[in-house]
Amino acid sequence: MSGRIEYISGPVVKADLPGARLYELVFVGELKLFGEVVRIQGDKAFIQVYEDTTGIKPGEPVVRSGEPLSAWLGPGILGRIYDGVQRPLKVIFEMTNTPFVARGIGYDRAPPLDLKAEYDFKPLVKAGEEVQPGDVLGAVQETSLIEHRIMYPPLPGNGPGVVEWIAEGKYKVDDVIARIRTKSGVVEVKMWHKWPVRRPRPFREKLPPVEPLITGVRTIDTMFPIAKGGAAAIPGPFGSGKTVTIRTLFLYAQSRVIVPVLCGERGNEAADALQGLLKLKDPYTGKSLLERTTIIVNTSNMPVAAREASIYTGAAIGEYFRDMGYDVLVSADSTSRWAEAMREVALRIGEMPSEEGYPAYLPTRLAEFYERAGRVVLIGSKERVGSLTIAASVSPPGGDFTEPVTSNTLRFIGAFWPLSPRLAYSRHYPAIDWLMGFSRYVETVQEWWAKNVDPDWRRIRDVFQSILSREAELQEVVRILGTEALSEQEKHILNTAFLIREGFLKQDAFNPIDTPSMPKKQALLMRAIYTYYEAGMKAIEAGVPASALRELELVKRLPRLRMEIKNDDVEKELGKFIESLKAEIDALIAKAKS
Repeated sequence: MSGRIEYISGPVVKADLPGARLYELVFVGELKLFGEVVRIQGDKAFIQVYEDTTGIKPGEPVVRSGEPLSAWLGPGILGRIYDGVQRPLKVIFEMTNTPFVARGIGYDRAPPLDLKAEYDFKPLVKAGEEVQPGDVLGAVQETSLIEHRIMYPPLPGNGPGVVEWIAEGKYKVDDVIARIRTKSGVVEVKMWHKWPVRRPRPFREKLPPVEPLITGVRTIDTMFPIAKGGAAAIPGPFGSGKTVTIRTLFLYAQSRVIVPVLCGERGNEAADALQGLLKLKDPYTGKSLLERTTIIVNTSNMPVAAREASIYTGAAIGEYFRDMGYDVLVSADSTSRWAEAMREVALRIGEMPSEEGYPAYLPTRLAEFYERAGRVVLIGSKERVGSLTIAASVSPPGGDFTEPVTSNTLRFIGAFWPLSPRLAYSRHYPAIDWLMGFSRYVETVQEWWAKNVDPDWRRIRDVFQSILSREAELQEVVRILGTEALSEQEKHILNTAFLIREGFLKQDAFNPIDTPSMPKKQALLMRAIYTYYEAGMKAIEAGVPASALRELELVKRLPRLRMEIKNDDVEKELGKFIESLKAEIDALIAKAKS
């Protein structure tokens, strides 16, 4: 089960290691550094080491673990901050009292879960009941916001069986809480289990993405919606607002559990983001957002190989909570830094480079990550549904969306939220470019919007998109010939596009009235602007100039409504506003005809 180091190249170690398996976890050198086998040639194994290899020398031992890199899943996982291989950073800091992660601290010294912690276990099945892998055996109240459901894990050897004994009361995480008699013998179930991070957890059936994930961001929810179980990418250059957009998703997206993966971002930026996350309050309960969050952190100054593993660790944790029946949001910030780590390791082990030095399997790895999203029917004897939504940022160099990571990501996502530096620098938040963005979920979620919010949602949304596209064309005419070359209808389109941009798409992330914007408020703001557009076109046909429509006091107030009217008051206040706006435009028409 052991071998010897032959040579070292940065985070990559070649070792004589007979019997090694691909993606097996190994311990490298006298310090027992974490590593994972990524390539095998005969008895030679290439290992990517998740820690700094400085000082390691040829001849030192390499010890096999016999198992793949796995996530530890059980009570105590919420509220924790882990590195890319799920080592608890706070525990390591308390052990070493240094700002950097000390080398050679394994799971034996810093386990991902507190195995000595006690929880009040409440059984949900009785002795004599038949159970299947995936069934919920009981629950513990891990935090005030999340009930942690203890499942019969779908591990090899765990088959259908009968509950012989089930615990009740206070037990430690590592205690046996159930014994299940199967055909192959008795299976002892504990509150926690391990799961290989690169292996997707099983489910029975993937469901169509028909229910939107409401985020409170109007540009996302209305123009480029994402469904529960969907996948989205947020590409943008430095300073365009990726982190702020993702922070808003964490805070307001209607997901029960959140798993942020900060992979490869600058250390000071990640520290700021962490400090911000730790202070955030759940807007729906007023309690700490950390009570339903697990954070994975691997900054740019931490070992590069662990960055490559971090998004798989985040996905495994997200799937675990999905299997409890929760809606889960996993984000990676950013997949570009993750891909760069993969490129560095691939080049060091001598793999053939493809476009811009990335390995040829870059699209495959991106697909493996994004395909773990989904709204699924869970395994087990009872039909339950859970969802895992993935929203990842991309940091293309120089904002070039044709580079390999961004262009390949487009193949595997359903919603594309490209950030424009021009909009960001003009203080338009969120800086999502409405001409470049798209969503494949518009067709699937429109029935939900029509049934629960507004039957005209899809029609008005499409009108908005056509107005914004037409505005871009008319702006070219204005630059060359001036506004005098436009007809009154075209001037009205430009005025409406301004209202859409300033009164609907623009949103203040730090204004409690403007963010979050709930579905009813979004629909009525759309209705108010659409009323101005539709009634205004009739007025222009009657001879009213576009400038007269623009100068109406209610129209001047329209861009401010988003920051004046609370979500609870929208039906009364915006309903009254729309009626008054119609009346004012009708008065202009009557005056023009008289």
